[in-house]
Amino acid sequence: MLIQIGAPAPAGATDGRTRDRVVQLLLKHGATTAAQLGAALGLSPAAIRKHLDVMLAERLVETRELRQSKPRGRGRPAKAFVLTAAAREDLNPHHYDGLATAALRWIAQQHGPAAVSAFAATQVKALEERCQAAIEEAGPDPIARAEALAEVLTVEGYAANASAIASGGQLCQQHCPVAHVAAEFPQLCDAETEVISRLIGTHVQRLATIAHGDGVCTTHIPALAVRTTAITVRTDT
Repeated sequence: MLIQIGAPAPAGATDGRTRDRVVQLLLKHGATTAAQLGAALGLSPAAIRKHLDVMLAERLVETRELRQSKPRGRGRPAKAFVLTAAAREDLNPHHYDGLATAALRWIAQQHGPAAVSAFAATQVKALEERCQAAIEEAGPDPIARAEALAEVLTVEGYAANASAIASGGQLCQQHCPVAHVAAEFPQLCDAETEVISRLIGTHVQRLATIAHGDGVCTTHIPALAVRTTAITVRTDT
């Protein structure tokens, strides 16, 4: 596979722009050697290696042994670079969102809003089950459970944190994997809120969501629930 040599990268091009061009070349041509990428971009072997090392560390690319049609001589086998699955998904981050939205529209049209709610509950059930064990180890205190939940949600990709505040506590999620879908179908947010409530063990209030245009999904844990739990714990001991 050959890549035609293009014009050298502009002198003022940033590293990010150069790596974007590497991504586009790999997307177009598939497995490509460092030498071919360097030639296409007008970069020296050392310069293209610098970019590829960064992209390997960021898991944007991975290496594969290059298949040779002719017998290979001595030395290390030639390696080619390809995009990772994560990098390909980042190129079109809302593709699956569009498919999910279309599916939910069909469900709503054919079976009504209640069917969408039932579907949403089913989807978050798996998340609830994955979180359950970690939450149980935190004990009965809602804030401790919220902190444990935040750790699990962070692993799940929600970038969450929990803290105590004057009015009780709050759980914040900096990222929402389904925000674009939930903007049209708030049943997804409602189902997630119900799961948070069950896992923390008390009534909670959703104050903000990314799906509705807020910067962070914020769930409030009322102070009354926190105080009641604390009293219960002291009585049992």
